[in-house]
Amino acid sequence: MNFQYLYGPVPSRRLGRSLGVSPIPPKTCNFSCVYCQLGRTSNMTNQRQEFFNLQDILEEFDAYVKNDVSQFDFVTIVGEGEPLLYSRIGELIKSIKAYVDKPVAVITNGALLSEEKVRQELNESDLVMPTLDAYDQRTFKRINRPHKSISFDSYVNGLISFSKNFKGKIWMEFMMVKGLNDDEESLRKIKEIFNKISYDKLYINLPIRPPAENWVTVPEKERIELAQNTLGGISLDFLEEEDFYSSIEDDLEAILSIIKRHPMNQHEIESFLNQRKCENKNEIFEKLEKDENVEKVQYFGLNVYRLTSVRR
Repeated sequence: MNFQYLYGPVPSRRLGRSLGVSPIPPKTCNFSCVYCQLGRTSNMTNQRQEFFNLQDILEEFDAYVKNDVSQFDFVTIVGEGEPLLYSRIGELIKSIKAYVDKPVAVITNGALLSEEKVRQELNESDLVMPTLDAYDQRTFKRINRPHKSISFDSYVNGLISFSKNFKGKIWMEFMMVKGLNDDEESLRKIKEIFNKISYDKLYINLPIRPPAENWVTVPEKERIELAQNTLGGISLDFLEEEDFYSSIEDDLEAILSIIKRHPMNQHEIESFLNQRKCENKNEIFEKLEKDENVEKVQYFGLNVYRLTSVRR
């Protein structure tokens, strides 16, 4: 089946095999982070709405579960932008949990946690993974480039308020970017904010896939070690632990369905095709090279493929 709102399962260094649910259109977000692997935000908004009909998403999820096409560890609501912009996310989470006995995670930038209604809706989830990369309004604007209606103070206060009352797990994420938030003073100030938030784990992420801005890069090893020691977090390495999966029969279309939400390098694509026993790998790569909607970026010596425009 060619799913419109579901994708994967995809390999996750934190969640194992993650079945993704995308309730929002591509690049629809209230941030435009300099490190975003999907590129710059094209639909900048802080207005919540029901972008796609909830029943359509649930019917697709039901069809997936009935086909039992692949095993997965988590259902992850994230997709192609900021999932908390989806106005019926609470109902979506609750309905998914009625379909499957799997934990539901939400990966979010956390900006809308400043709204009590949003915090209540997320109570239905098992795990929430918010991001905090900055320590004041200046660094917030420089790194995350938020919607003009979002202030750093309201953002942080929302994270704190949510963490004090949420009954599930909270895994905080910190994206470390060379020259922006990797020095000792920045890390100390960020740690002061993390100390006010109640969370179960802290992951230190690195921009290991092509970012929105080509000047963004990974800090030196010494700075990464400094971040681990200062923040007490877990630094994620460069390797995925599992294999990509798609239920789409056509090999090229399967790859396109993945890279519109999760860029893949040439080794990941080759491994994916080997797993599917594809006999025309060279032809697949040639088609990717010629597709005007596919962008090939050189990053850390690898060819990384991502979809620049999405065919819905």
